[in-house]
Amino acid sequence: MYRLIDCGNFQKLEQVGPWLLVRPAAQAVWRPRLGDQEWQKADAVYTRFSGGDGKWTIKNKKLPEQWTIKIDSIGKLVIRMTEFGHLGIFPEQHPNWERMAGIVSDRVAVIPELKVLNLFAYTGGSSLACANAGAHVVHLDASKTSVAWGRENAEASGLSDRPTRWIVDDVQKFVAREVRRDSKYHGIILDPPSYGRGAKGETWDIETMLPALLDELKKILARDFAFILLSSHSNGYTPLALQNMLSEIVPVSQGEFLSEEMVVPEEGSPRVLPSGACCFFIRRK
Repeated sequence: MYRLIDCGNFQKLEQVGPWLLVRPAAQAVWRPRLGDQEWQKADAVYTRFSGGDGKWTIKNKKLPEQWTIKIDSIGKLVIRMTEFGHLGIFPEQHPNWERMAGIVSDRVAVIPELKVLNLFAYTGGSSLACANAGAHVVHLDASKTSVAWGRENAEASGLSDRPTRWIVDDVQKFVAREVRRDSKYHGIILDPPSYGRGAKGETWDIETMLPALLDELKKILARDFAFILLSSHSNGYTPLALQNMLSEIVPVSQGEFLSEEMVVPEEGSPRVLPSGACCFFIRRK
């Protein structure tokens, strides 16, 4: 279970399973709703430094190194407090996980071997949602640690036996090989970082490399593809900006766009915490 308890003053108070955590939230420019007494109940606080790194301050000695939480449409996710402040879950993606699961469940009736490619896949929430719904999934990330974490999540969720390929590779190199092999996918998911570096020194820069990557992905979309999801946490990549990018590679007249700001609802309040942007293109049957 994940809950956003409160947010403000560029921080968020989260319940992640049984534990309360405080982490940075750059978009929380307003004041917290709850008083200091509630925030001081946190079991751990992550502080980010000006250079981009940070540290956890553990306030409860009973806090374990890792634990699992239950997530609808997936099963369970393994939670760890990384040195970058990540936990292995992005709750703003939860509506997308449910949408993808619904699309896959609907389309596998007519496409029994529905193939989904998840790029920049991190710890695999999207991969597990699609696999749980019946898709054949390729989960790809340049980080060996992230891919191993994704496999742990699959095992924790009882999905280890699903047809999923776990691949550590550079996204651009892998997609180029898939184009040469004339591979086709019915669903493509990508949540690219602003910048990145692969295990062999490959670099990624969203501003210069995303348009070319999308051109290549167009070549491996199956004729009867079901969806493509592009999301981003980078500045300037608004829902409409992402829609404009996807409109260059999808048959616009054959489906519909769902473009929106990704948010995390705050429990007990009408407020929501902005947490990136996404654009879904869902192709009609």
